[in-house]
Amino acid sequence: MILKILAVALVLFLIYIVLFKKDREKSVNNKSKENEKIEDVMVECPTCGTYVSKKEAIISNGKYFCSKDCLLNK
Repeated sequence: MILKILAVALVLFLIYIVLFKKDREKSVNNKSKENEKIEDVMVECPTCGTYVSKKEAIISNGKYFCSKDCLLNK
């Protein structure tokens, strides 16, 4: 009798693990995405004063420009 109860409890436990495993994986993935930080430094164009991303800026003589026009009009 005790073995039957333990067997049923084990089967229910395994079913619980299988059904809710995906939910736990999703919550872990969501938490790791929340912890990721997006880093992008904004710099000011010396010609027009517009802020532009360092990744998108044009670099000339150590200065960051927002466009070719600003670079030529320096």
